[in-house]
Amino acid sequence: MTTSIIRSRSLITGVAHRFACHGMDDGAVLQEDGVIVAVDRFDALQARHPTVAVVGTGTEVMLPGFVNAHHHVGLTPVQLGSPDMPLELWFITRMVIRNLDLYLDTLYSAFEMVGSGVTTVQHIQSLLPGTLPEVDAKCSEVIRAYEDIGMRLSYCYSVRDQNRLVYRADDELVASLPAPLRDPMKRYFDRFRTSLDEVMGLFETLLARHAGKRRVRIQLAPANLHWCSDRALAALADMGAKHAAPLHMHLVETAYQKEYARRRSGGTALEHIDRFGLVNERLTIGHGVWLSESDLDRVAAAGACICHNCSSNFRLRSGVAALNAFEARGIRTAIGIDEAGINDDRDMLQELRMVLRTHRVPGMDETEVPTVPQVLRMATTGGAATTPYGATIGALEVGKAADLVLYDWNAVAYPYLDAETPVIDALVQRAKPAAIRTVMCDGEIIYTDGRFTRVDRDAALKALHDDLAKALADDEVERRVLSKALLPHVRRFYADYIDPARHEPFYRTSSRI
Repeated sequence: MTTSIIRSRSLITGVAHRFACHGMDDGAVLQEDGVIVAVDRFDALQARHPTVAVVGTGTEVMLPGFVNAHHHVGLTPVQLGSPDMPLELWFITRMVIRNLDLYLDTLYSAFEMVGSGVTTVQHIQSLLPGTLPEVDAKCSEVIRAYEDIGMRLSYCYSVRDQNRLVYRADDELVASLPAPLRDPMKRYFDRFRTSLDEVMGLFETLLARHAGKRRVRIQLAPANLHWCSDRALAALADMGAKHAAPLHMHLVETAYQKEYARRRSGGTALEHIDRFGLVNERLTIGHGVWLSESDLDRVAAAGACICHNCSSNFRLRSGVAALNAFEARGIRTAIGIDEAGINDDRDMLQELRMVLRTHRVPGMDETEVPTVPQVLRMATTGGAATTPYGATIGALEVGKAADLVLYDWNAVAYPYLDAETPVIDALVQRAKPAAIRTVMCDGEIIYTDGRFTRVDRDAALKALHDDLAKALADDEVERRVLSKALLPHVRRFYADYIDPARHEPFYRTSSRI
């Protein structure tokens, strides 16, 4: 049995309400085999367990580990040659992405996440090329990377069976293109060789393969309304009910997706998926920027979650999600860094600050704007609620997982910090990844003093660099040429897609964003 006492200068065990956190000075937790069995002041715990190893010096602040509730890739699109653009055009520029070693690629972003205090990640795997055995092998490489670094993982493979590039059928897109582009476009689509039934079977295969693992869970991911046929939505609803599996679904990320839903069924995207029984307490909506007021009422009534991806919404010109309206209705909310944060990395501390500051609307009513405890809750128990781990993670309480982070208080407070400043306010608003001294997941130290305990970061990054130093393969070259040639045609497709008379302005003007 592995047992340790983790001590702190200040222990933040969780969030009491949007204006306060639970905690204590000189606090400590006792963990046995990855589960917290006692929380008390350090002197009291040490007196009862004098031979147990101690982690920490008593000069740190201890917080629950963060949950990045919406994540996709390792190297960022910018690193791979795909610049920030409006989402619908960005899909086209992403065709240039290299054939990556998914194990090394996943480690790259995992290093950044752990180094900013993330202990649990919701990895939403984008559609992968290849046959079912090839896709299965690639999924396994991603999962293996997280297992090797020691993070807690909720993994889902995105289900897409239509409209894979634009908001129209694949064969219609091919037919609309000039003759020289049709064969390259067909070859691009032909790379994806798994059927809907095979992908649904893959979910059950992964679920069985990883059953019983403490740090791996498998859930479902309907990719988005435009990517899922009604047959797919029905299959996902049935599979989710069969296994009581959470589902994470991108929805109305942009105004174009809102218009797609209107064209498809005459109502909202949420109304459409609700017909299949998908809107329930197991659903997490990724983004939800263009949900209507009635949609929000339905989300609240169903007990569903919304994952707020603040940096991504800014970078891809999707709009500003109405977080304050979500919170006012009591909707469970989480935070996701998505492809990458505002600085093109996975700094969860910075993402908390983005959420905290973005929604500070004019006025003096403190109940309308995010608070420090609120964004901490979104990044801990809020994120946990979007995963199969549920209430077992996200807080430092007896019976919960020993997933925690120690921050060097001196790195936050030096050279001066007024004694009236609450510890949690100072940490959320000032701490940088360099302040992190120790990251523990499931009772195991996976990062300490800038070093990963299980994986050699320098060797992994060099291997990734060396792998990508090779010349472009023929298929990579063809995709780059196709991407550039395709972009003006896709621009024209969306040019008149939205009728301004029917839709609200792209920028929300409500004072309650």
